[in-house]
Amino acid sequence: MSTALRVKKATGLKKSGSLLVIAALAMGMLSVLTPAQADTMRDSEYWLDSLGVTQAQQSTKGEGVKVAIIDTGIDTSHPDLKGAVVGGADMSGSGEAKGNKPIGVMSEHGTLVATLLAGRGNNKGEINRVKSENERLKAAWEKAKAEAEEENEKQKDDEKDVEVPKEPEYQDVPKLTGGSDGVLGVAPAAELLSVSLWMGEGNPANIPVEEQIPRAVKWAVDSGAKVINMSLGSTSPAWPESWDDAFKYAEDHDVVVVAAAGNRSGGMSQVGAPATIPGVLTVAGVDESGKASQDSSTEGISIGVAAPAEQLVGGLPDNGYARWSGTSGAAPLVAGVAALIRSKYPDMKAPDVINRILKTARDTGAAGVDNLYGYGIINANAAVNNSVASVSVNPLGTIEEWIRVHRRNNAKSTEAPAPGVSMEKSDLKQVAAPKPIQPDTSTPVLQPSGRTAVAGDWRRKHPDPGASSPRAIGSQCRFGIPEFLEGRQERGGPRSVRRHSRRRQIVDEQLGRNLWFRPFCFAGSAVAGKS
Repeated sequence: MSTALRVKKATGLKKSGSLLVIAALAMGMLSVLTPAQADTMRDSEYWLDSLGVTQAQQSTKGEGVKVAIIDTGIDTSHPDLKGAVVGGADMSGSGEAKGNKPIGVMSEHGTLVATLLAGRGNNKGEINRVKSENERLKAAWEKAKAEAEEENEKQKDDEKDVEVPKEPEYQDVPKLTGGSDGVLGVAPAAELLSVSLWMGEGNPANIPVEEQIPRAVKWAVDSGAKVINMSLGSTSPAWPESWDDAFKYAEDHDVVVVAAAGNRSGGMSQVGAPATIPGVLTVAGVDESGKASQDSSTEGISIGVAAPAEQLVGGLPDNGYARWSGTSGAAPLVAGVAALIRSKYPDMKAPDVINRILKTARDTGAAGVDNLYGYGIINANAAVNNSVASVSVNPLGTIEEWIRVHRRNNAKSTEAPAPGVSMEKSDLKQVAAPKPIQPDTSTPVLQPSGRTAVAGDWRRKHPDPGASSPRAIGSQCRFGIPEFLEGRQERGGPRSVRRHSRRRQIVDEQLGRNLWFRPFCFAGSAVAGKS
């Protein structure tokens, strides 16, 4: 994608409204990569050394492990991903069947994530060196040949001709493969599965994202993924009940699910689903110095570990590169470490993989587990190579237990439980989500038009004094994808708040709470360069 096109798209974002003005400002704080800067991608990957990735890769590079990236689709033609993507599928109804067409509002997002997780670099530098040397030799030969032929034309018949030099042998130009240029991922030998979603408004197929996500998770599991990366999130800690089965399916099939915590710069003041689902390894963001990022992270009790989320680099569709930020980039760093562990210990169960990552993390911030760093900053070398005691259950809890405790009252039957059925409360420490949400299935899910309303326009069009503020609806996220969220009583007024065109109220009769659709968003931003 050309820089000119990117600038055009950024300009369009600024005109779209309050939701995307935030995204445009985040882009404005970063510099566009020139071709010269793109040539130094590897030098910019400070986390390879600071997280111990380089040492860990001496033991394994993720061979034999499939990692599903549930995102906007991956550009499989990027030089840093040559041979990395081995399969895929589209869940949006608007992408390519194999998930290899970047789609949606921020179509480059999936390629950025993929290169950080499993980028193989490229050997363009070596290719260019050989081509340049061959061209130099050919130019020198052509010059010497021309001079010799010219001299011979001047020779008299009895004079001996000057020997015309033979064309030299040229070096074979290497084929494009992994190398020392471009972006090197944490698990460069892992095999990627590209599962494309349409994140944002305007999906031509009109398939809501809350339907795409559970289908994506199940497809990834059935396709052999041992790790799933989800660099996306909602402003709500709650998730649709329809997701329960999908995440339990992943849990039952021993799959490690890694999710981004979200970013304050995107309006996420707390961790949102799917990063709040028990058993999911949630990743917060830190800056280059290891401090919790002010903009490119958030907080919550479900955070497992932290990883770099600022001054990141990654590949863009059409062979470009970008500097970017956000927990969207922190998550694949951790998912890559999970792939390294599963490669070195192929028989290790998912709870032990997660436990290794947690127990070997470098404790940061308040002593022990906290809401900013979780167990601490991930240490790839220790997670892969240290001796860690085995566990029998996931230290982050299980969705199976959460369903047993929180969904058990959903049955309409009022009969007493059968004898012997325990009704005791769960003693889980990491239940990050509220009680279940009963979605209203009588009408189709609404798609908030998150790209089209500035704060002033929003208030003029929706003067309802009981409605949530533009910040709650618009600037919470960068993309307008619906998700269920509890309405705030102090903002919503009486529970019988009026409907309006930008949102829908659902009254949960059983729980007595207002439920709203809130945006679903990516946890990262980028500006582009071309190499």
